[in-house]
Amino acid sequence: MDTKLASSRRLYKIETALMIALALFLASGAMALQTGSELADRVVRLHVLANSDSEEDQALKLKVRDRVLVQAEALLRQASDRAEAEALLQAHLSELERIAQAEILANGYDYAVSAHLEETEFPTRVYDSFTLPAGKYLALRLIIGEGGGRNWWCVVFPPLCTTAAASVSETALAAGLTQDQVNLITSEDQGYVLKSKAVEWWETLRAKLS
Repeated sequence: MDTKLASSRRLYKIETALMIALALFLASGAMALQTGSELADRVVRLHVLANSDSEEDQALKLKVRDRVLVQAEALLRQASDRAEAEALLQAHLSELERIAQAEILANGYDYAVSAHLEETEFPTRVYDSFTLPAGKYLALRLIIGEGGGRNWWCVVFPPLCTTAAASVSETALAAGLTQDQVNLITSEDQGYVLKSKAVEWWETLRAKLS
């Protein structure tokens, strides 16, 4: 009887510890979700969709990406926050589309390309020096040809994908991100990977419920 009682108590303690851990995880995820939502309101993604998954089309996608990144980042040096970045990109969409089209033609292809600025759902994405949680972000989207190939995405404002790893935090803060938001996406917060996973879980649940 004593053995059964002791075993029951151990099981109860384990279940209680698991429930507490789950509660902490969910609470952390909820807090990180709020920070992630606010983060999404401060950045602009670049999303380039290749015509197909052929080796040639994927190589072309990267050339278009590089050409547009140079122009977009030069343009966005004038922006101090996302609102200004959005206004500048919106005003120069046709120019960015022409630049992408010129790069395609220069590489011997006749694919059409379209440039749009729109809210887009993204999964969690891990880069070399930072991680962006899942969520809906404003994105400059370039669709090459059929847009049926693997895509490439990163951050054009702030220019995190072309910023040295040591300068990511400084660049993000200069663009108006808060310290909490910087902590969420960088290794300065040791729990950022777990928090990003929690955000992804909450975003998946939200999508299913809606």
